[in-house]
Amino acid sequence: MRTYLTRQGDEWDRIAFEQLGSEHLVDQLIAANPKYQTTVVFAAGVRLILPGVKTSPRTSGPAPWRKVTSTPGAFRDS
Repeated sequence: MRTYLTRQGDEWDRIAFEQLGSEHLVDQLIAANPKYQTTVVFAAGVRLILPGVKTSPRTSGPAPWRKVTSTPGAFRDS
């Protein structure tokens, strides 16, 4: 069983993202730690259980809104 020791100011979504690979796994992280389900911001030193979840690898490359597309003729030299 893996555990995580919180740092001052940790929040569920950041812990899920950094430790499990996705902020979308918050529900599983909270379910594994019901004692802290009402905690929003953690103090330092809280030991949380990290659930065994299968995560997909993070995709690389620019975010969809950063992809550059060009319009034909948009940058023509006059």
